[in-house]
Amino acid sequence: MSSPVLVTGATGNVGRPLVTALRTMGVPVRPASRRGTEPGGIAFDFGVPETWPSAFDGVATMFLVRPPHLANIARDMVPSLEEARRRGVRHVVLLSVQGADRVPILPHARLERWLRASGMAWTFLRPSYFDQNLSTVFAADIRDHDRILVPAGAGRTAFVDALDVASVAATVLRDPGLHRGRSWSPTGREALTYAEVARTLSEVLGRTVTYRDPGIVGYFRHARADLGMDTARALTTTVIHATARLGVAKHLTDDVRRVTGQDPLSFRSFVDRERTVWERPGGERPGGERPGA
Repeated sequence: MSSPVLVTGATGNVGRPLVTALRTMGVPVRPASRRGTEPGGIAFDFGVPETWPSAFDGVATMFLVRPPHLANIARDMVPSLEEARRRGVRHVVLLSVQGADRVPILPHARLERWLRASGMAWTFLRPSYFDQNLSTVFAADIRDHDRILVPAGAGRTAFVDALDVASVAATVLRDPGLHRGRSWSPTGREALTYAEVARTLSEVLGRTVTYRDPGIVGYFRHARADLGMDTARALTTTVIHATARLGVAKHLTDDVRRVTGQDPLSFRSFVDRERTVWERPGGERPGGERPGA
């Protein structure tokens, strides 16, 4: 039996469907997360050396996801990756981010630089902006306040469904040697403005969702005070949204089809699938009012 693929972040938006896809393909998989709650999974923490041996032993290929709260790559992640290399991990497939090759201050860019120099084989997945950010990070703003607040201006963003990213990752991990030294940038079908995103949400939910640009500083304050982000994550997401404002987040690729042979999912299909995340009990309006009250 071949060695298992280690999947970090196995309970996340990409990790969970990736584990399912690999198992469907018949690829042995070792799901890893901080709590180890995935069926057949193990507890793993980049900052807890005691969890490393059970994760890395017998593994030749790993899927690497940077936890959002880890911004100091040299301190928080490199020691565990050095241990992975020492224990025989030979190929790392990194979930990076679109623009990591152009925005060197991003933590993902620092991870890419370290992996290039590590001596291990690598493949970088640089997906565009996840649809799922709207159903996780910004879900409460949409559900409770009928608003999207990001500093993207009128710029377009190439959205992508995490399910498509997981499909690309599964295909790469099934035969990583074919993708050694490659960088793939999975995107969806459309580059949308946030006004268009709000319009689609409004159509599906049957109520008006608006987009407002709070500006760079205003968004940072909102991320810290209202979205509960720590400083490092707030800065990272500010930079990511500002790239849309500058017009550099709109680039579409056909990498989903090139890697998997399938067309990417549409943004509308994502909103239809996840609509219950943004629905309010009994059709309540912001502030707890009900229609006709």
